[in-house]
Amino acid sequence: MYFLDTCALLGYLKGEKRFERIVESGDISVSRFQLMELYYIALRELGEELAEKYYEAFSRYEVEIEEHTLKNAMKKRLEMQGKGLNVSYVDALGYQYSIDKEMEFVTSDPAFRKLKGVIFVPIE
Repeated sequence: MYFLDTCALLGYLKGEKRFERIVESGDISVSRFQLMELYYIALRELGEELAEKYYEAFSRYEVEIEEHTLKNAMKKRLEMQGKGLNVSYVDALGYQYSIDKEMEFVTSDPAFRKLKGVIFVPIE
């Protein structure tokens, strides 16, 4: 089971072949926060029609973030920042969810490159 960071969603939608196997397995999850980022970026760069299409396509994989995960994600973010790793709230949330649910966190964010439970897929 995989939890997809927003950059993984965008990489797949941009045709990055390295994401195909994971995304097309259908064994994926995203939160409303990744969907929010996806919608915003697509809206800004591609227009409302594609933003709606992409949001709809991935919304069926949406999972709910529980309160304890949200709080632990902010603790994780603070811990990571203390190590010089700059991660967003949304990224910290996705990573913590993947830890809690024993999933692999799929990302292209270099801040996660060497962390446990991460599938790092660089985008060229």
